[in-house]
Amino acid sequence: MVVFATPEQSSQVFALGEAFEESNLPFRVDLFVWDDVPERFRKHIEQDYVVLKKKERSTESGWKTVTLGEFVPFTYGKGLPVGKRNSSGAIPVFGANGIVGYHNSPLTDGPTIIIGRKGTVGAVHYSPIPCWPIDTTFFITGNDSTLVRFKYYALSVLGLERMNSDSAVPGLNRSAAHARTLLLPGESEQRSIAHILGTLDDKIELNRRMNETLEEMARAIFKDWFVDFGPTRAKMEGRDTGLPAEVAALFPDRLVESELGEMPEGWGVETVEDITKIVGGTTPSTKQPRYWEGGTHCWATPKDLSALSTHVLLETERKITDAGLNKIGSGLLPSGTVLLSSRAPIGYLAVAEVPVAVNQGFIAILPREHISNLFLLYWCETSHDEIISHANGSTFLEISKGNFRPLPLVVPDTGAMSAFDRLTRPLYERVVSNERESRTLAALRDALLPKLVSGEMKVG
Repeated sequence: MVVFATPEQSSQVFALGEAFEESNLPFRVDLFVWDDVPERFRKHIEQDYVVLKKKERSTESGWKTVTLGEFVPFTYGKGLPVGKRNSSGAIPVFGANGIVGYHNSPLTDGPTIIIGRKGTVGAVHYSPIPCWPIDTTFFITGNDSTLVRFKYYALSVLGLERMNSDSAVPGLNRSAAHARTLLLPGESEQRSIAHILGTLDDKIELNRRMNETLEEMARAIFKDWFVDFGPTRAKMEGRDTGLPAEVAALFPDRLVESELGEMPEGWGVETVEDITKIVGGTTPSTKQPRYWEGGTHCWATPKDLSALSTHVLLETERKITDAGLNKIGSGLLPSGTVLLSSRAPIGYLAVAEVPVAVNQGFIAILPREHISNLFLLYWCETSHDEIISHANGSTFLEISKGNFRPLPLVVPDTGAMSAFDRLTRPLYERVVSNERESRTLAALRDALLPKLVSGEMKVG
């Protein structure tokens, strides 16, 4: 028995297929999305099977069936050598997996949808501004941002990533993609759907930009106080520190020599080990289901940090059970632990906002009394090159706990440390709040998206 689903049901096909595999039915059930089946195979299938399709919506409801080529014809992207991409341009350059650089002029003339043609096949990206899609992509553009955005949402649930061609060089075949069919509402409903989903995405993007600004403010304070020693230099030169009097009074008015160069008088040079507790982690055997199935404890790998837009870890991809946790010597680390990826690559950073266990790819940093975890976070960030210089390894670089613990750093007195924490903690807590809100909004968007685009849920 072969069952074919319609395009709007594609997200449910694989889960349903797994359910049939585990069932006790006396016959085999194979599920496919009809539009994903190559044209040359459809004819053979129709000779031997009855193909059932979902009844199309009547034209009275404003919905109609069109091909993808009729709805959004794909345009080939244009190559842009790496040497012509830069970090100072204002125009994003898109490859199949997202932004790969910037340029000074766009290829498109309006909001743009970018589809992965080679590499990350079928990935769908959206740029609200003109951009440059390179030759590993297709693109769709237009001047009506609302309708372009609806097209982006409609494309994102079609499962284009499963249309990898069977040619020698895998990729998304334009003709095959154009032949796909989908149900579309009328323009008015397209606009309404784009408005609902776009409002959620706009708020998520606003939170991201706000967090970027908040983190940059905290980073700038750290650099001024603890790298450039700005308040102390201002006092030495008879300038206003720009700080409230009670905060300015915490800074010395003289620099002295140390093994790390000049530093404010009265501050000290200490090692990481002096002011923190450093631990690592491990991976419980993945062959033991009792360590993983039904797990409730967050278990982090560097991959969890690679996808973060801020230095905040709220969730992990995998969770472990109590039995799995017992296999990790460092156990469950408390909220507030600073996590530094120690290999492949070195330097992903986050503060755990949930109790978390970690794998062997981390140095977990627990601050000792009177030491701010935010101070440690930004010290790790600004000292990235120094940390890398103490790494070693033949296959890939790794900074070991043994090499990390003796690293020296300038440590301010308790007053300046506390003042830094008091000033930056509200910034950080706002970042955490924004991240939590964005996760909630993203979950809502992901739940609404397939229902609205398929018509399962009507716009009120």
